[in-house]
Amino acid sequence: MSKLPAALSRLSLPVIGSPLFIISNPKLVIAQCQAGIIGSMPALNARPASQLDDWLAEITETLAAYNRANPDKPAAPFAINQIVHKSNDRLEHDMEVCIKHKVPVYITSLGAREDINAAAHASGAVVLHDIINNKFAHKAVEKGADGLIAVAAGAGGHAGVKSPFALIQEVREWFDGPLALSGSISTGGAVLAAQAMGADFAYIGSAFIATTEARAADDYKQAIVDGTSDDIVYSNLFTGVHGNYLAPSIRAAGMDPDNLPVSDPSAMNFGGDKPKAWKEIWGCGQGIGAVKEVVGAGDLVARLRREYEAAKARVLAPSLV
Repeated sequence: MSKLPAALSRLSLPVIGSPLFIISNPKLVIAQCQAGIIGSMPALNARPASQLDDWLAEITETLAAYNRANPDKPAAPFAINQIVHKSNDRLEHDMEVCIKHKVPVYITSLGAREDINAAAHASGAVVLHDIINNKFAHKAVEKGADGLIAVAAGAGGHAGVKSPFALIQEVREWFDGPLALSGSISTGGAVLAAQAMGADFAYIGSAFIATTEARAADDYKQAIVDGTSDDIVYSNLFTGVHGNYLAPSIRAAGMDPDNLPVSDPSAMNFGGDKPKAWKEIWGCGQGIGAVKEVVGAGDLVARLRREYEAAKARVLAPSLV
């Protein structure tokens, strides 16, 4: 286990709620933080860009009030996801707003930039960076990331293809900083397994789509409740980058999920003549078989905590043999 910075050490459960494009909002982030895990959202979810200022004020003020009322059980910190790819023309504006509100944790994706990391550090924040292999992990740390999010096979959205066992093992050979694992985690037992492999945190997204606070269509939430790993399709057709999506949404768009063409990986096409990723084609990971109903985010965290403690008890129990 890593020696964690203060912003990452005040969790009642070692879980980070991943930023869900379109879906995450202040209501979900606040509920996650009050339940004791890091809640997060993409800055780009605030539209127009001016809304980000209002959203961050809502989050910081609500959590501050909660902490005053609950000094013995304070909320976990929140995180903002910044897409640092050159296609994001809002990045400079969004960073200025985040720094104004003293965002404590940043999650950076689709590239690593020294200037963004330096700006976050100057404001006292911690930076975690998404990686899908060991090569990108080295680059992220070299450019100043404090921690890594290992996006393994089975994760929702833009996912890698590496086994979590291989990816965590390779990163931990040289990196002793904060490390989260993403990929098919939707039970407390899986959270404990991530730690057993060497991660500090489990990074959970898809299960939080099926919560009352999430800004997702009811059909999307129900598809997660009804679905299993057999309903997940890995394709690069919709954005130019490979990702995992729900087959029912692909069928609803008039396409055959078992016979999708391959897209130009340099296209990064988030629109055009194809159904829109995330809005019409629903991102989702392989771990949804454990999601049986739509519940509040706090109730989901409570379930994860019960399962986590039960899994620890099983592992630590004396052998009966």
